[in-house]
Amino acid sequence: MSVNRHVHKFGGSSLADAGCFKRVAAIVAKHTQAQDLIVVSAAGKTTNRLINIIELAKQADNAAADALKGLIEFQSKLVNELLNEAAAKPILAALDGEHHQIASLLEGELNAFTCNEVLSFGERWSARLLAALLSALDCQADWLDSRQFFKAELSTQPQVDVAQSAPLLASCLADKPACRVVVTGFICSDSEQRTVTLGRNGSDYSATELAALADAVSTTIWSDVAGIYSADPRLVKDAVLLENLALAEAAELSRIGTSVLHARTLEPLARSRQKVNLRCSYAPNDGQTLIHRKGTNSHSAKIVTSVDNVVLLELTFTQDFTLNATALLEALASHHLAPATRHKHSETGSLRMAYTCELVDEALAKIDQLASQFHIQKINRSEGYSLVALVGAGVCDNPQQCYQFFQHLAEQPLEFIHSSADKLSLCAVVRKITLEPLLKDLHSHLFKQKTKLGLVVFGKGNIGSQWLELFDQQQTTLAQQHELELSLAGVFSSKAGHLDFAGLNLEQLDNTEANTPLIWPELFDKLKRHPYDELAILDITASEALSAYYAEFARHGFHLITANKHAGASEQANYTALQQAFSDHGAQWLSNATVGAGLPVQKSIQSLRESGDEIHAISGIFSGTLSWLFQQYDGTVAFSDLLADALNQGLTEPDPREDLSGKDVQRKLLILAREAGLELELADISLSSLVPEHLEALSVEQFLDAMSELDQSMLEAFNDAKRQGKVIRFLATVNKKEEAEVGLSAIDALHPFANLKPCDNVFAIESLWYKQNPLVIQGPGAGREVTAGAIQADLVSLCKSIK
Repeated sequence: MSVNRHVHKFGGSSLADAGCFKRVAAIVAKHTQAQDLIVVSAAGKTTNRLINIIELAKQADNAAADALKGLIEFQSKLVNELLNEAAAKPILAALDGEHHQIASLLEGELNAFTCNEVLSFGERWSARLLAALLSALDCQADWLDSRQFFKAELSTQPQVDVAQSAPLLASCLADKPACRVVVTGFICSDSEQRTVTLGRNGSDYSATELAALADAVSTTIWSDVAGIYSADPRLVKDAVLLENLALAEAAELSRIGTSVLHARTLEPLARSRQKVNLRCSYAPNDGQTLIHRKGTNSHSAKIVTSVDNVVLLELTFTQDFTLNATALLEALASHHLAPATRHKHSETGSLRMAYTCELVDEALAKIDQLASQFHIQKINRSEGYSLVALVGAGVCDNPQQCYQFFQHLAEQPLEFIHSSADKLSLCAVVRKITLEPLLKDLHSHLFKQKTKLGLVVFGKGNIGSQWLELFDQQQTTLAQQHELELSLAGVFSSKAGHLDFAGLNLEQLDNTEANTPLIWPELFDKLKRHPYDELAILDITASEALSAYYAEFARHGFHLITANKHAGASEQANYTALQQAFSDHGAQWLSNATVGAGLPVQKSIQSLRESGDEIHAISGIFSGTLSWLFQQYDGTVAFSDLLADALNQGLTEPDPREDLSGKDVQRKLLILAREAGLELELADISLSSLVPEHLEALSVEQFLDAMSELDQSMLEAFNDAKRQGKVIRFLATVNKKEEAEVGLSAIDALHPFANLKPCDNVFAIESLWYKQNPLVIQGPGAGREVTAGAIQADLVSLCKSIK
């Protein structure tokens, strides 16, 4: 099976009519590739119509035949609207035969398996039609009846038998190696090849189960909403889309019984590598929710949710109430029948459990089976209740939100409030009320709190100290503009630092000694227990050792702002893995300060590509030091004297060879090339160093004494260029053919790179849109102020995205 296979699932609302089918086909063409799997539900209300037809047939009502005829006409109309006559003909012929087949089934014994057989036609019609439509649009596709590989025995909530199903699926897919495969959702077969359905919302479950069996990278569930919101957007207008949600939080939301995500949909994630995305088929660009496996350091609710109708079961026990009530709850959970919430009343010896209408009958049946084992004396069933809940990791440890929740519920006809043992939810059961005003009020009070962002800085040197001063000046304004609580939580040098989650200021940093040694395992243990909603690491160093911890930052969900080039210019495999790690864990990696200091070079490349442009080439002068040297050098002063002057002015590194070697420029070019979408290694960039090999081996002092050895070669290069009417400049270039080089070049005296201000960098970006006249970005490319400003600009971008 393909290691890059993805699964996409489209529900009935996404296939409601011909226009919807066309929209789905366009999504499939754009967002999928050959060998991807497309899971479909029955079109529109087809399943409900089939259920109604079955009920009419059970009552021997003649209206069943008319209802079936109307449904077949609806399916035929879809086929005629979507396909040309030649493509439609075999499908219409099949529909005619299936009309007679269903009518025959309805005249026979309507047991569970016969009814399931009738219901299966909805998904089969959708899969066949979508595959034909895709093929007609030159997007080669075939369809697959999931009963050929999904194996499950009949029950209220059938579970797919993974051991049986996996090899059957592998065989089915091996027969369809070079096309997209449209798969029926919702249906499977038992050991006797009889049709079994996976229950309401079973198509979502079959999609993630299919992804697990196929070892797919991801499952995208397309529906009529863009994902999971902080509240039901139909009731709470200012509800916001949650771009990331931890798997544990999503599972808790579904366990409670809200309709946004069925509980069984998430079960296959635990034994597979897939991620789950929720997107809207009606507006594919309106955002999405990514459900990921990472833990969360949040200590607050993310969602206010509700279930309009719940049923209360009250159980009393003849003996050992605490022991038997606990054991019963564990047994129910093992059968996927845990209540949405519950309340133990030790004084009366009663256990009250809230169930959705969907699960209550099955739960009651299981409790009846277990009654004698757990000494259950009496079971009472009561209807007419609603459930309101807060969901989010650590919500039960958030005193402010707990207080608000209790205060709001105290005004309602409250039955009980229960906090889950894993602290993922706080649930209240009330006598049935109109929920909308309560949800709006709760959402308003809970989620208009300011997001708390903590910053931990590594690097107190030249640029780091400048940024600390800049942050001190702008902290209050930044927090107010972006409605954040912004705290400087830590500042570290290479050996030790300050760490205080209550917040630090410059006076504390200047007047107190560093009290936290930089021992990484111990520091990570402290950082992962931070109290903020979000934590950002600022790497203002040139440390390769520090960049080795970037993957760990990502794993903990920490955002990263860096001026350090090592990770961005590391091996392609490591660079790609880091990008994926930050993406997987919902964290951002911002690195605009690594190239061009404060110049918006990377942001410009990102913006062009995001808007549909294609980068053809990037070139320029990327070193402020080398820019100064060759702007000044005119052959009248020895190059070594000019270099000594630059060293004395602090324009070079303490060892000038770090500038003259061009390695720093080489790393910058690699970073920009990767931003442009190229996959290069550092070794792929040809580098012509200005330092002869025999001078590389010397100590710094020895090199400074021997710098005059550079003079003759530089003078010759200058004179050669001058005879051609040119000047020499240290350039970096890369193109979309992945041809890249860094070194001294002779360019025309009127070239845009020839006449810069001292220390300026210049970047020329050629693209599909900027062919004849490249986009040129020029300005100071080094210096503590502009580099600190670039870091601050990345911080502003982060603040905008998380508030």
